[in-house]
Amino acid sequence: MNKVEIFWKWFVENAERMTMLNDIDEGQQQMLLDELQHQLDMYCEGLTYEISEQTQKGRTMTISAEGDMDLFEYVVDLVDNAPDVDWWEFEAFKQPKGKGLKVYFDKYKFDTKEMYFMQLENEEEPDILGVRVAIPNPVKDDDDQLVGVYVTLEALIGEFDCATLVGYLEAVPLPKEPFKEGFKPLDEFPEFVEWFKRYRDAE
Repeated sequence: MNKVEIFWKWFVENAERMTMLNDIDEGQQQMLLDELQHQLDMYCEGLTYEISEQTQKGRTMTISAEGDMDLFEYVVDLVDNAPDVDWWEFEAFKQPKGKGLKVYFDKYKFDTKEMYFMQLENEEEPDILGVRVAIPNPVKDDDDQLVGVYVTLEALIGEFDCATLVGYLEAVPLPKEPFKEGFKPLDEFPEFVEWFKRYRDAE
C-alpha cells in the first residue's frame, strides 16, 4: 500500500467522525484534526488542509501546498486519487474567495477595497508578474506585512495562480490619488490575471 492509499484509507475509516466535527466535544475534535494533519505529514510534509463548514451537500476538504511549487505534484496526486466518500468533496489548492475581502494575517487586516495594484513589467521574464500593491499606512521593512499582502492576493486569485504567476511583490504607501499614478483597485486583480494569462498564452 503506497502513501496515497494509506492516507485515504485513514480518511475513509474516519469520514463519519470528520463529517460530524461540530457534534463532538472540543478536545476530541482537536485530537481528530491533529491526527488528520499527522496523516497528511506522513504522506508529504509541508501540506496543509482546510475543511469547510457543513452544508446540505456536506463538506469540502482543500489540500494546500502553501504556495510551495515543489509540492504541487503531491497535492495533485493526492486529490486525483481521492475515493468517493459520502458528504465529502476534495479539491487541490486554495481557491479564489471572491472580491471585497477582509484578510487577517498576523496583526494586520487587509481590506481589498482599500488596496490598489499596478503591474511591474520585466522584459527578461515576461511570463512572470511583478506586482506593486499600495496599502494604507504600511510598516517599512515588515516581512509579516508583505506576507499578508501575498496571502490577500492568494485569496483573490487562488493558490495555484498566485504561486505560478506572481514572481515579485512589493508593498508601498497608498498615494492620495492612486489612479493618477497608474494604480487600479485591487478587486480588479482577478480580471487582470485572467487577461494576463490569455495574453501570455497567445504569445
